[in-house]
Amino acid sequence: MVQPMDSREMVACVDILLQNPLWGRYGMTGKIAGQMLQAALTAGTSILTARQDAQTVGFVWYMSNGAWGRSGYIRLIGVAPQFQGKGIGERLMAEAEARMGESVNDVFLLVSDFNSGAARFYQRLGYMQVGAIPDYVVSGITELIFRKRLPGREVLSYPG
Repeated sequence: MVQPMDSREMVACVDILLQNPLWGRYGMTGKIAGQMLQAALTAGTSILTARQDAQTVGFVWYMSNGAWGRSGYIRLIGVAPQFQGKGIGERLMAEAEARMGESVNDVFLLVSDFNSGAARFYQRLGYMQVGAIPDYVVSGITELIFRKRLPGREVLSYPG
């Protein structure tokens, strides 16, 4: 089941982040992750969680107007290692995209250049790499920019 994050799920979401070695390369600690997610919850930011058998097994943090004020943005997604490959990430992404699709035409996200598994995952979901930003978050790591046009959405134009 995918639902909005409850503050009681904070510890589980932090644990999910810390179980992924990728975040170590970015200097992520339990304290930083907890502060980041708490600030997002306090600000009313959109975070969805996936639950299975009363256990939080994944989450996605998204922003409906997070990319250039007109496109959705996936900030973070995480699935507990023992639940990866079971469609949980796909369900989280589908729900986030559906919610963002109520107000935007497309969604952007960043993928670390060394994270080929994530790049393949997003490509399977219809995302295309449209650019790259060297040294954006951490020196020596290039962030690959991915974009997906949401189905059934037309390009917005400015009134003129």
